[in-house]
Amino acid sequence: MSRTLTFSLTFVRHGETQYNRDKLLQGQGVDTSLSETGVQQGEAVGRYLRDIPFNNVFVSSLQRAQQTAEIILRNNTHCSGVEMVLDPLLKEKGFGIAEGRPKEDLKNMANAAGQSCRDYTPPGGETFEEVRLRFKKFLKALFQQMLVDHGWLASDTCAGPTQNGVAALNGCTAAVSGIAPSGLAVDGIHGVQVHALVVSHGAYIRIAIKHLVEDLKCSLPTGAKMSQVCSICPNTGISRFIVTLSQSESGPVLSAVRCIFTNRTDHLENLDGVK
Repeated sequence: MSRTLTFSLTFVRHGETQYNRDKLLQGQGVDTSLSETGVQQGEAVGRYLRDIPFNNVFVSSLQRAQQTAEIILRNNTHCSGVEMVLDPLLKEKGFGIAEGRPKEDLKNMANAAGQSCRDYTPPGGETFEEVRLRFKKFLKALFQQMLVDHGWLASDTCAGPTQNGVAALNGCTAAVSGIAPSGLAVDGIHGVQVHALVVSHGAYIRIAIKHLVEDLKCSLPTGAKMSQVCSICPNTGISRFIVTLSQSESGPVLSAVRCIFTNRTDHLENLDGVK
């Protein structure tokens, strides 16, 4: 029987910065800290995720993401010994000459070039494809690290026969798909023993989710619309996927991935004026 490893992968965007509030582009070159509201958002998402026992934490090397991750870990009841790994592969999309300027400037540049804002790359910036390749490189390293840290954990309980080369996650998928997301922090993780947290940025997370859904054929929650799944992640928005790796001669490969929810902001509902 082939061996597998199943783990949850939870993405969180950093909290608000003053640049976010002022609708200015940050990208990679503007390395700002969280605003007072951003700290409140970080505390709120930290409390919301406090009972998730994250085994691995991967964080963008930009300080707004680091601050958010530190707040999440400080609030968590299981992560006192967990060290976050700073990874430049998780940095925000580079916006070149548009960084530090109003978002409206980027729209004007795109219009002048005859392109949509999402498709336009300002001089010195990163293309969608370049960011996607960065995320692919991160995923490959993530898979290797999860296997090094956890081995083929609980493999027989979560893996069934393969169909068209993709493992059927009998027990785990049944637990995930049989219960509609209810706004709880533990949605989707019943029966899953390993949990990874990634703290990154809005444009980056959107591109990562598009890759998981469009390129890796991630299954979506019932009734989910692509426009909703792949929309820009709000500050401290949460997205979760259940990932299963299987063994191959060349190393761990992705055999199944399921989206539980994207861009969730339930934790912000009780913060005045913050969402």
